[in-house]
Amino acid sequence: MSTVPLESFLAELDRLKADAVEALAAAVDADAVERARIEFLGAKSGRLKAIQKLLGGLGGADKPAGGKHFNEAREAVSAALEAAQGRVAGSAAAVEPLDVTLPGQPVRLGHVHPITQTIRRVQEIMARLGFESVDGPEVEDQWHNFDALAINAEHPARDPLDNFYLAVARGADPLLLRSQTSTVQIRVMERREPPLRIVSLGRVYRPDTADATHYPMFHQVEGLYVEPGTTMAHLKSVLRQFASTFLGGDVHVRFRPSFFPFTEPSVEVDMEWGGRWIEMGGAGMVDPAVLEAVVSGFAFGLGVERIAARRYGVTDIRDFYRNDVRFLEQF
Repeated sequence: MSTVPLESFLAELDRLKADAVEALAAAVDADAVERARIEFLGAKSGRLKAIQKLLGGLGGADKPAGGKHFNEAREAVSAALEAAQGRVAGSAAAVEPLDVTLPGQPVRLGHVHPITQTIRRVQEIMARLGFESVDGPEVEDQWHNFDALAINAEHPARDPLDNFYLAVARGADPLLLRSQTSTVQIRVMERREPPLRIVSLGRVYRPDTADATHYPMFHQVEGLYVEPGTTMAHLKSVLRQFASTFLGGDVHVRFRPSFFPFTEPSVEVDMEWGGRWIEMGGAGMVDPAVLEAVVSGFAFGLGVERIAARRYGVTDIRDFYRNDVRFLEQF
């Protein structure tokens, strides 16, 4: 076998590399790039394959230099091929025609959470009964959460195990996540004179063990009516009217004597649900120690999750917060 001169081998490599780079740079589409790939890098009859066979004809001393230059040429052609493939692919995507007659892709939209739906419905009903919706902070001081509601320092409702107290600076008055939305009523009474018809809805927090009817974070609707001549009959009428409007005319409401520090007399409010009675909240005539004025009024508080569960036939309020789309899509 005759020896191949190193100079001619290198010259052939340089021509191949130049031809390949030029051909790939001039390729205008994927077909042209593929033809150039077969011509220069084809596994069977590619020009680079043919030159590779000449390596064996180099003299022993020339083979290291020849092998090095061959690898460099192959890498240069491969890089030019990748660049050409990327260029024509991007060009094809950029000029892909758009058929404006095709229907658009629908945008998937969510919907209002059932608890929020319930809150808005309650506000709407109470507005028709003359009640104004008000709001207040969720982080409260002890005065608004306890003292102003006639819950003294020895009352078990202030126990740290029954509230979410917050860490504050040394010497500062303790703060806590409000345990009832009655705090909003106190804030309104501090600013405004009677008569008052207000309703506050929002999140409250108690360290309860989660079960079918309890949750450490839940929503309350608190109503306050302050006007001379108000009696327990007005309270019962408002709650029965609300229940029949929200849940339907066949709902049954009953009132059981109870005790709350800020109402006297006080009652538990129950509603009949599927053949059994469910406690919905508490109510009563506002204690004179809270009003400190020659007026009368009533207050009530209901759990939003419980009345939502009654309305939608949900047996476990934890379902409202499990973020199961299959459940939420029903509403």
